[in-house]
Amino acid sequence: MHKTETTTGTLYVVATPIGNLEDITARAIRVLSEVDLIAAEDTRHSTRLLQHFSIRTPLAACHDHNERDEGGRFISRLLAGDNVALISDAGTPLISDPGFHLVKQARQAGIKVVPIPGVSAVIAALSAAGLPSDRFTFEGFLPAKSVARNSRLELLREETRTMIFYEAPHRLLESVAAMRDVFGAQRLAVLARELTKTFETIKALPLAQLHDWISQDSDQQRGECVILISGFEQEHSVDVDLKSQQIMQLLMAELPVKKAAALAANITGLRKNVLYQWALDNKKPE
Repeated sequence: MHKTETTTGTLYVVATPIGNLEDITARAIRVLSEVDLIAAEDTRHSTRLLQHFSIRTPLAACHDHNERDEGGRFISRLLAGDNVALISDAGTPLISDPGFHLVKQARQAGIKVVPIPGVSAVIAALSAAGLPSDRFTFEGFLPAKSVARNSRLELLREETRTMIFYEAPHRLLESVAAMRDVFGAQRLAVLARELTKTFETIKALPLAQLHDWISQDSDQQRGECVILISGFEQEHSVDVDLKSQQIMQLLMAELPVKKAAALAANITGLRKNVLYQWALDNKKPE
């Protein structure tokens, strides 16, 4: 990596292994060895990785708590002609990891940003989950507080794409319970845990069964977790039974159709969209 006094350096965004060190690429090793400085999420963690590959490049911290304020020092080095590599503790930087502000500042300053692709837990989990992968949405970490978490899930209730979440192990069980309650007990889900590591687990079950399986095995509540949820499917074939029809008729006499369907769904257990469609098909002309 050659530089002169009249050119700026390059910011390399380098993916590192999420567990198995054999997953690092030859290009990543070369770049990390040749740059002038490595901006790392946790210098103590990254020191072990670099020592394993005999990389002696200096490290500097670039994490959530200092990235906004201290990103300027990396920009200064880049503008002076130094090459800098950005790494996170594991996987691809910026994917639920620090680095966004540094990359944004670099691009705004006209600095070249080069991705060095490699492992990402999102893609690794999706590739082995057996869920539709032609269209998917990555939702990152859910809010820690239950009210905010449920609100986020409610917004995704009828998302038709495969949904992918990260979750901390100590919140795994309550998050899966919330998904079960919002998405339904029978919605297919996959837990991908400790990917590429010794105790890698990829388990596919309906949400209710997955929750019970996790709760019965404390080992499944440890390590790095990815949760994948199958997308919503319109249930055109679901019949609205006579009792549910009567409830809808009573509610529609007092409420707008959308509110009637939402309330009837809570009473009957049928999906709101099924009841709403029935109401549209059977609403008497005014």
